[in-house]
Amino acid sequence: MARARDTDACPGALQVHRAADGALARIRLPGGALTAAQLAALSRVAGEYGSATLELTARGNVQVRGITDVTAAAAAIADAGLLPSATHERVRNIVASPLSGRAGGVADVRPWVAELDAAICAEPSLVELGGRFWFGFDDGRGDVAGLCADVGVHALPEGSALLLAGRDTGVRLSADEVVETLLIIATRFAATRETAWRINELDDVAALLRGAELGATPFDAVTRAPVGWINQDDGRVALGAAVPLGVLPARVAEYLAAIEAPLVITPWRSVLVCDLSEEVADVVLRVLAPLGLVFDENSPWLDVSACTGSPGCAHSLADVRADAARALDADPGVHRHFVGCERGCGSPLAGEVLLATGDGYRQLR
Repeated sequence: MARARDTDACPGALQVHRAADGALARIRLPGGALTAAQLAALSRVAGEYGSATLELTARGNVQVRGITDVTAAAAAIADAGLLPSATHERVRNIVASPLSGRAGGVADVRPWVAELDAAICAEPSLVELGGRFWFGFDDGRGDVAGLCADVGVHALPEGSALLLAGRDTGVRLSADEVVETLLIIATRFAATRETAWRINELDDVAALLRGAELGATPFDAVTRAPVGWINQDDGRVALGAAVPLGVLPARVAEYLAAIEAPLVITPWRSVLVCDLSEEVADVVLRVLAPLGLVFDENSPWLDVSACTGSPGCAHSLADVRADAARALDADPGVHRHFVGCERGCGSPLAGEVLLATGDGYRQLR
C-alpha cells in the first residue's frame, strides 16, 4: 500500500538533512564508481566542513555528516564531478554488481550504469522519482538481485531478466532493450505513483509493465562484502576492504586515494581498490590493513552493521555503533544490524535487526 506522505526528505548534496549532529549530505555514486581524485575531494570536504569521516551507505553512496558550510561543501562536491545534474542529483540511485567487468559475472553491466545515469538526468519527469527509488544491475552472480531494487535486471547467459521490487517478472530483455525498458518503467512510476515512493508500495506492481508476472520467490539476500585479494579476469588484482560499521575516517580515505586506482563503493559498506598489479596490491595491503580496513573474509566485522544512532540521530535511544562493536563475537555466522529506533534505517534483508529499547535490545526482525 502507498504511504501517506507527500514530502521526499531523502537527502542529497544540495538538499541536506538537518541531523542532531548538523547537516548531512548524501552523494550519489551510480554503480558505486569513484575515482581517486573524487575520493580525495570528498575526504577534504569531510575534513574541512564536516565530521572528518565519510559514511558508506547500503546503496553504495557516501555521506558527510556535521557539515558547517553547506554551500562550500556542495561547491567542492560539484567541482569533483559528482553533481552532473543539480535537479536530478537525488534520483541517480543505481546499484550494480561491484566486481562486474573485472571478476566473474555473466555480463559487464558498467556500460548500462553510465547509459542509464545519463538518461535519468536528461528526463525532466524523473525528478518526481524521489530519493528512495533505485535501480539495480546484477551481472548474473546474484549479489544485487537479492537487494530488491525497485526496477533492475539480472543478467543471464542469453539476455537479462527484468526485475520489479526484486522479483523476476518473466520478461526477458536483450542488451539493447535494458536501459530503455528501465527508463520507461521509472517514468510510468513517476507519473502514477501518487503517494508511493517505492514500487513495493503499489497495490498493483505488474501494472507498470503489461504482461509482467512477479515471481513468488525473491532472490537470496547477500549481506557480506567481497573482501581480500580478488584476482581479476585480466590478470590484475582488486582488493576488497570492509569498512567497520561503514565509517571511513577522512585520513584513511586519503590513503586510499593516494593509490590512484579506480574505486568502487559497495552496497555492503566496503571499498574495492581495482586494477592493481600484484606488486602494488601487496604493498597496499601492508599499508591499509593497520589503518583499520578489513581484508579478512572471516572477520566478525562482516557480520555486524548499524544505523547512525546517538548522538548523530535524534530518534535513536542508544549509541548503536558502540554497542555493535562490543557485540562482535556474540553470534558468529549471523548478520546482526543494530538500530536506534523502529525506522530501522539501513537494515539488510537477511539476518537479525536489533532495536534499542533504552535498557537493551529486542529483535525487530
